[in-house]
Amino acid sequence: MSLASPILGGFDELFVEFAQELRAAGLVIGSDDVISFCKAAAELNPGDAMDIYWGGRTTLVRRRENIEIYNKIFQEFFLDIREDETDARKKKIKASVSTTATLEVPNVEPGEPGDGEEESKMGLVAAVNDIYRNKAFSECTPAELASLRKMIATLKVRPPIRRTRRNQRVAHSTQLDMRAMVRETMRTHGEFGELFFKARKEKLRPIIFILDVSGSMADYSRNLLQMAYSARRANQKVEVFCFGTRLTRITKILSKRNPDQAMEEAGTEVMDWDGGTRIGDSITRFIKDWGRTRTGRGAIVIICSDGLDRGDPAILAKSMEDLSRIAHRIVWMNPHKGDLPDFIPNSMGMMVAAPFIDQIVSGHNLKSLEEFSRNFATLR
Repeated sequence: MSLASPILGGFDELFVEFAQELRAAGLVIGSDDVISFCKAAAELNPGDAMDIYWGGRTTLVRRRENIEIYNKIFQEFFLDIREDETDARKKKIKASVSTTATLEVPNVEPGEPGDGEEESKMGLVAAVNDIYRNKAFSECTPAELASLRKMIATLKVRPPIRRTRRNQRVAHSTQLDMRAMVRETMRTHGEFGELFFKARKEKLRPIIFILDVSGSMADYSRNLLQMAYSARRANQKVEVFCFGTRLTRITKILSKRNPDQAMEEAGTEVMDWDGGTRIGDSITRFIKDWGRTRTGRGAIVIICSDGLDRGDPAILAKSMEDLSRIAHRIVWMNPHKGDLPDFIPNSMGMMVAAPFIDQIVSGHNLKSLEEFSRNFATLR
């Protein structure tokens, strides 16, 4: 059986080499174990060090006494690489653990208690992540932002659900399906049978992300785009648009399985990245091309912007008024809100749009995005 997989994107050969290093160190590893390892990595993220670690540990290590050897070989093979390393795959895996500089791997199985040293290592990693969680994106270094984006990519975004006007047969409910009961009674010539119940059908509510990628949002746009990618992966009824001076739809690009590739292609597709801002013109374009279709009607529209607009305020006011008639709910994510519970918009764009906004949320750090993702399902 061939180990090659389009999902692994060239990592399969690297994983085979890693298995050979483990064999040389004394571990008994068969070809079927290596195949299982590659399949596990394909299901997870072959560019993530922790995914590779646990995928290999669960498929290549059979004896508890071999865990220490596995940890040592893993550290040497994937992480203790030279600065002039030419293998881009190893460099990518090494970069995925930049949060802690070196990967601290426990010598216990997941869920089992460890000794004090192992617990302190894991506690250190958790403490560092907690610091990053509360640190504003604008204050982070490039290495910290890279780590934060990996955390954002793991956000569990539960899509909101709406009740339709159509009914469906259910096993138990508070509402009897009288029509079905009458039909059944007629079919049995008046003999009363069982009770039938009905309830409203439920569907995923459409979600629209409209992301500001202008220069004033440079510290936040990449991370907000990563959050939109996570939402798109969880719900295929999510549409994503970017705007600076014009609107660009990037939904199909964010459908790619590889997040790094999706982010790179999105940056290439949006021609006015880090440019000026025309919020009103962009929303007007959205309403004209997509708003009055099934894409926009009854959707929850999430506008991610600081409200610094160079366009005509009258156009913005008109576009927001039209959008409020089409959308089910308008949520404005403004990173400048921060942790302020009584945030008052002070930019011209936000003040003009405020009468038509249902909710203002923050998006300035990882913690705020986590809170938003947890409350995402309640945006009915």
